[in-house]
Amino acid sequence: MPGFEVIGAEEQAEIDDVFRRGGVLFRHGFDGIRNGCYKVRDFESAFAQYMGVPHALAVTSGTAALRVALAALDLQPGDEVITQAFTFVATAEAIIESRLVPVCCEVDDTLNMDPADLERRITSRTRAVIAVHMLGTPARLREIKAICERHRLILIEDAAWGCGGSLDNIRLGTWGRMGTFSFDFAKTMTTGEGGMVVFHERADYERAAAWHDHGHENNPAVPRWEDTRSGSGFNYRMTELQGAVGLAQLRKLDDVVRRQRTNRDAIWRAIADLPGVTPRAVPTGSQETADALVFEVPDAEIAREVRSRLLAAGSATKILPEAVTWHFAGTWSHMPELVATHGDLAVAFPATSARLSRCVSLPVIVKMAENLPATIRAAITPVLGGKSS
Repeated sequence: MPGFEVIGAEEQAEIDDVFRRGGVLFRHGFDGIRNGCYKVRDFESAFAQYMGVPHALAVTSGTAALRVALAALDLQPGDEVITQAFTFVATAEAIIESRLVPVCCEVDDTLNMDPADLERRITSRTRAVIAVHMLGTPARLREIKAICERHRLILIEDAAWGCGGSLDNIRLGTWGRMGTFSFDFAKTMTTGEGGMVVFHERADYERAAAWHDHGHENNPAVPRWEDTRSGSGFNYRMTELQGAVGLAQLRKLDDVVRRQRTNRDAIWRAIADLPGVTPRAVPTGSQETADALVFEVPDAEIAREVRSRLLAAGSATKILPEAVTWHFAGTWSHMPELVATHGDLAVAFPATSARLSRCVSLPVIVKMAENLPATIRAAITPVLGGKSS
């Protein structure tokens, strides 16, 4: 939980500033008593500048960000949206809640979208693709974007784990038409709960901004209660307190990512020579957020034993191999819409299922104990063989 780890005086100062300048917690209106304090607007502006895009919209969660992004597009019920079989359940939920048809493709050795399988699953009804940067490693965006352009599909990036990462020096979340981010408690930067959508096109931003605020156009010429509206919407507005925390966290983001990469590399150096350990593939030109260190072992039984040994040593794993229930479409039989597309989900994604079963994911934190890499090596060496140090 890197963002949570570094919460301190800077976040407190931003929150205190809200109360010193009128205590308005709602992002809109009350202009006469808030003394120019607009933390959410400032957060959006700073985030857009950091990402190198013209527009950013703060929302209540990463899930909301996906839903808002889809609402901004001219998609019709029954249109298909392809995402990947290894992702958090929210990616598919947002597609379903938008009355669109969820389609999942296999992942490759990056544990992200397999471009070849993506292209195989495109039909005449496909309209958009949501590529996910799982656990901070970039998807194969060059190939995915080329496929989307070839088939005239909209590319959205789910960069919930990708905030602060890049590919070819282009920020994750900015390769597609829109990008979405999560700021929940476990992310590289956090506002407790929260999210962001970034845009290249002003029209997309304006549709999203209205939809996330019940259709409000926030016309400055009239009071809010007389505001004009472009259509219906919902309430996914971020509060001023979340915006205040986000401003402080954003200023720390690059340092957090740098420290995560340093600690990830230290863990990898400690285990890289163990027999049967294969690192996750990383596209050339990647700058990962290093949210986790993921590696493959020869089979699922060894992966489970590695996890057991880590737990016994007081360490942990993250999602793999133990927590795929919320992160693998093959377990989502509670979603009839997904079953309608793929049939028996337990056998629908054999390549992804086999690969995930062999993977171990180690969480990377900022305030890592100096002896943790040695502890991890000592714990898993009896399972994998090799020297203990």
